[in-house]
Amino acid sequence: MEEVATVALEQTEIINAIDTVWVAICAAIIFLMEGGFALLEAGFVRAKNTMSIIAKVIIDITFGGIAFYLVGFGIAYGSSNGWFAFDTGITNNDLGLGLTVSNKLFWFIQLGFAIAAISIVSGAVAERMKVWSYALFVFIFCAVMYPLVANWVWNPNGWLAVRGFNDFAGSSAVHAMGGFAALAAAIALGPRIGKYQKNGELNPIPGHNLPLAAVGGFILWFGWFGFNPGSTLSAVGNWELIGTVVTNTFLASAAGGISTMVYTYFKYGQIDITMTINGVLAGLVAITAGCNVVDANSAIIIGLIAGVIVDVAVIFFDKIKIDDPVGAIAVHGVNGLFGTIAVGLFASENGLFFGGGSDLLITQALGVLVIGSFSFLITFIIMTIMKKTIGIRVSRIEETAGIDAVSFGVEAYTTFE
Repeated sequence: MEEVATVALEQTEIINAIDTVWVAICAAIIFLMEGGFALLEAGFVRAKNTMSIIAKVIIDITFGGIAFYLVGFGIAYGSSNGWFAFDTGITNNDLGLGLTVSNKLFWFIQLGFAIAAISIVSGAVAERMKVWSYALFVFIFCAVMYPLVANWVWNPNGWLAVRGFNDFAGSSAVHAMGGFAALAAAIALGPRIGKYQKNGELNPIPGHNLPLAAVGGFILWFGWFGFNPGSTLSAVGNWELIGTVVTNTFLASAAGGISTMVYTYFKYGQIDITMTINGVLAGLVAITAGCNVVDANSAIIIGLIAGVIVDVAVIFFDKIKIDDPVGAIAVHGVNGLFGTIAVGLFASENGLFFGGGSDLLITQALGVLVIGSFSFLITFIIMTIMKKTIGIRVSRIEETAGIDAVSFGVEAYTTFE
């Protein structure tokens, strides 16, 4: 009997060790995505604001990370009444998730999701938002706003989790959450100086370094293979699921890039490579919710649709004069919405197109609409309060001269004009 107990203990320790290595590697890859956000957004803005966007991503990690440690994690994964929980730090209690890794490591991988969500906002407010006002918003977002949504979706007692809402790695909880916050922030800030003429016509403000943006896109693409497969939270016994998630993630991203290339070629007479970068990201965002429940062919279809949606959405927001320098709202907000709803259509079991009826589709639509509305409304209220008190926008002089020189006293390129 003693030998059996010893063998069982050893097996448990081996499982825990393997799963710990798996989750730790995926968490590190997810953390690297912040470098992708920094380079992508830096490349899509003007040279005079390059360092300011790097600073905002650093703020996402530092201010957001501390906020998520202090109370965010406890709100997300504490003992929930379905809508809310409260705890501080990293609890040692059983979270009810059947984890085979420590709560501390689980906190770290979840931290990557939280700071990814807020990094979406940094791109939409680029070139015009005050750095300390942004830091305050980041703290609130990662301490309270994002954790509340994570509670609804991933806490075992969350109201959406109980309904059977499927958001495997965060099309809603991360991307729609960040995307609709970005929309509200961009509206509250207003467009950059010179973006739109008085007659409503658009003045394009191209990014200064598209190769830099492309490298950022590649890093994010790579990071998604930690983001989605890492959401299994264990390797032992999940090899088939991990394979499915990896395959679907790649196929949707590739299809997104292809459809954007083809669509922009026939619409504009040439391939829009900057939009193609966002098309790949759109495919990734759209598959993130359902990468665990759709088949490979459905993943391709989802990616193809996402690659067209992103261009249509970017043009739409420009027409209504919402200035988003990097296309974050279209990539993350709109395709987070689409990807979540796509689960209800394409899920191999319970999906509408596979004979499953409309129950899952209704749950998916309800969840993402509530999350998007919550994110937009709370962000707009916070931005409006800050606007009337501490201010959220840099001065006209600073915006014209460049935030790097005025706020940071440096330039990204000392010999570049």
